[in-house]
Amino acid sequence: MAPSDRVLIFDATLRDGEQAAGAGLTPDEKLRVARQLARLGIDVIEAGFPFSSPGDFRSVQLIAREVKGPVIAALCRALPDDIDAAWRAVGAAERPRIHTFLSSSEIHILHQMRRDRETIMNMAVEAVRRAKSYCEDVEFSPMDATRSEP
Repeated sequence: MAPSDRVLIFDATLRDGEQAAGAGLTPDEKLRVARQLARLGIDVIEAGFPFSSPGDFRSVQLIAREVKGPVIAALCRALPDDIDAAWRAVGAAERPRIHTFLSSSEIHILHQMRRDRETIMNMAVEAVRRAKSYCEDVEFSPMDATRSEP
């Protein structure tokens, strides 16, 4: 199969899956899930949101140290402290990634963040720049992008 024909699988079970009621996992349980995802050949495992809680930080750190093969990603808001925590948690991974996000829709920018579009654009650039100072593999996601203005 040519590299351009290959579909990469990004799994967010360990982060997004925990948002379901009663779906909390211990760090050891998350490690077991991550090992199984690696055995399945998943390309990217989003291990968690390290800044959100000490438990999530520990889980991401444990997975980063123990799971080999896939890219291990840590999710973070486009804020310096979040990005720094993401790197501290995921930095020991064989293939680390920092995945940062920021609201991009007008409704979020004006009413949730109370900022202007130019400020948000600058925050996005600075977030990616800071993340890139830690590792080459950086992913940026514009949150609520389907309602964003071009």
